Amino acid sequence: MTSQNPSNSANNQELVIGLVSVSDRASGGVYEDKGIPALNEWLAGAITTPFRVETRLIPDDRANIEATLVELVDTARCHLVLTTGGTGPARRDVTPEATLAVATKEMPGFGEQMRQISLRFVPTAILSRQTAVIRETDAHAALIMNLPGQPKSIKETLEGLKDDAGNTVVGGIFAAVPYCIDLIGGPYMETNPAVSKTFRPKSALRPPVA
Repeated sequence: MTSQNPSNSANNQELVIGLVSVSDRASGGVYEDKGIPALNEWLAGAITTPFRVETRLIPDDRANIEATLVELVDTARCHLVLTTGGTGPARRDVTPEATLAVATKEMPGFGEQMRQISLRFVPTAILSRQTAVIRETDAHAALIMNLPGQPKSIKETLEGLKDDAGNTVVGGIFAAVPYCIDLIGGPYMETNPAVSKTFRPKSALRPPVA
């Protein structure tokens, strides 16, 4: 487990983010995992609210993935869980099935936008099955999102695409994440607009913390 500036968020809840890398070979020590380091690096540059990170490196096993997601939300009390890996059409790719199995609500728009971004680069992006869901209990809720496995794709998916002048060509999915966390009762998350500019309706905005 690693941490980033561990202190309370604007509404006195600590923002907790779970990172799960799903890979038989990386979890077995065959090669070094690249998903969690890529996520850690991106989040550190994108989120300005203090947060703590819970990391898990696990094999492509549906029961294990389900148990890990449940543990991160129900026990570790994560508000956001990002998975990487296991979203293709291969037999061992079962991350979306595990994610949907622990869900209360499906959030299909995130997966749709992820594929729109990836299709700018490769036609095989249509084979990806990334999705996002909400898991709710009586006292807690979290947003769980399946991301691609490659660091470059992770960054593009979260951040979106810009042209040479810095204008947004395709919006990244993370712009909608903080407001989603608001709506499910989580901490008020703020971001670095140079990396990912959060969108909230005016009625949901709060003054910056001094």
